[in-house]
Amino acid sequence: MLASLPAFLRIPLAIALLIVNTIVHVLPLFALTFVKLLLPIHAARVAMSRVLVALAESWIGVNSALFDLFTRTRWQVEGLEGLKRDGNYLVLCNHQSWVDIPVLQKVFNRRIPFLRFFLKSQLIWVPLLGPAWWALDFPFMKRHSREELARHPELAGKDRETTRKACEKFRHMPVSVMNFVEGTRFTRAKHDAQGAPYAHLLRPKAGGVAFVLDAMGEGLHAIVDVTIVYAHGAGSMMDLIAGRVRDIRVHIRQRVIDPALRGDYENDAAFRERFQAWINTLWAEKDADVGRLLEG
Repeated sequence: MLASLPAFLRIPLAIALLIVNTIVHVLPLFALTFVKLLLPIHAARVAMSRVLVALAESWIGVNSALFDLFTRTRWQVEGLEGLKRDGNYLVLCNHQSWVDIPVLQKVFNRRIPFLRFFLKSQLIWVPLLGPAWWALDFPFMKRHSREELARHPELAGKDRETTRKACEKFRHMPVSVMNFVEGTRFTRAKHDAQGAPYAHLLRPKAGGVAFVLDAMGEGLHAIVDVTIVYAHGAGSMMDLIAGRVRDIRVHIRQRVIDPALRGDYENDAAFRERFQAWINTLWAEKDADVGRLLEG
């Protein structure tokens, strides 16, 4: 019913309800995070972390319900079978738009452990959302340009150290670690500049995936390989809210983690070459999946 409202009523109402939902969930999230910081007992802090995750899952659930109410977006999701709420997963996905995040949250909410993304450090300053992501143990990564690294080589290992610390914390809780392997959102200009060998994807960046696999060790149960396709283009978050993202197709494939995928990516040249070959093969398969989903 709400999806049939005129756009001048529907869009402001949807935005208002999304904002209210965010405030209703984020304010108690901040209060409970403060309580958690004061708790002296580790077991109590772990229990409080579960409460925070439950709040976040409720927040996502209401957002997803609002998108369903206010839009006529068609969803095609393949491959959810066999996923476990108490499993530990590394989730790998192609990246086209900010819309990817609510898509992943809707598809996986309460089906696998709460998704945690590696975020750019600047995003901590996003009002309400940045502090909320921090409270939920999202790792923040400080990206450095080649020029900065040339001037300050000691910065090269900072992201790896952040990854290691985050994964150490994740080893003690059910978790789904999310990685957009391309490292940036797809555009045709970026694709052409890279000379990417794929029709629909940018080149994958292997290092971050290798660091997480090594740092998490046997704590990870499987890789969840996700391919997202927007049949009529990805659009923006406003396009999603306005109902202009009409057709979303998601393909999910669980992959066994071969022990050979764990190793010293930075210092072992032979391992690095094998790992890059593996992820390039995975990306070639994903490229074919994108083509199939676009035709479907």
